[in-house]
Amino acid sequence: METSAPEGAPSEYFLRLLPLFLDHLAVEKGLAANSLEAYRRDLTAFGRHLDEEGLAAGDVGREELVRWFGLLRSRGVSPRSIARATSALRGFFRFLAAERRVPADPTTALENPRRWTTLPKLLSREDVERLLEAPDVETPKGLRDKAMAELLYACGVRVSELATLRISSLHLPDGFLVVKGKGSKERVVPIADSSARWVARWIAGPRSEKRGAASSPWLFPGAGGRPVTRQTVFLALKALARKAGVDPAAVSPHVLRHSFATHLVDGNADLRAVQMMLGHASIATTEVYTHV
Repeated sequence: METSAPEGAPSEYFLRLLPLFLDHLAVEKGLAANSLEAYRRDLTAFGRHLDEEGLAAGDVGREELVRWFGLLRSRGVSPRSIARATSALRGFFRFLAAERRVPADPTTALENPRRWTTLPKLLSREDVERLLEAPDVETPKGLRDKAMAELLYACGVRVSELATLRISSLHLPDGFLVVKGKGSKERVVPIADSSARWVARWIAGPRSEKRGAASSPWLFPGAGGRPVTRQTVFLALKALARKAGVDPAAVSPHVLRHSFATHLVDGNADLRAVQMMLGHASIATTEVYTHV
């Protein structure tokens, strides 16, 4: 079967590996012509990418595949097409590994592409900045809302984690806090000095003046000795969005968490570090931010 290759001397990918796999699909699997053409197109595009990167098929690891799918997404390729390309690469490398043409199959731990079909919503850096500047920090409520928003964005905590954050979990002089996440698992999350100062100002000011605050373990005490409710946090963010001129429908605690993670990845933060800060059990969950 004839395979289109990049200009210049064809690499082993185009000279041997891709034709071998396409013949396998045509002869042994009996794939229809349209399916064969889809495989050829997706795998040719990946081969061109490898040639541009100076990589051979045997050099491909999981990280290279993730970068490739992120590149497709940045080009506006639809989730459905990415799913098809994933299927093609999975079949290709499984075949090459079985034929001992590559040392290992790099797609074995690849996350199912259906996870990527709905990408998280997020705010631009400019919208986040406007949101964080919106609270009137000269008022008790404004200072509380400022501390909440800073923690949601600067630390990427979930709204439930924010609401139940204890004073004893804060280590502001050392630049971190201990967050209890899903399954009561604890993780250490760094906090920027600027955000830590706003939280410290809330603690020393309006919080200390609240009735019963001295005996309350919560950073944000609510009514009846309980922590602040998630609904209160939601409503506070919506009010800040309206004041900042940001669409309230686009703002929520989870959107700030997504924005935190995406902006970190966009700034070339280590994906494992982002995984730890977010409290994801699997790195595959964090990898969605490479496709935003």
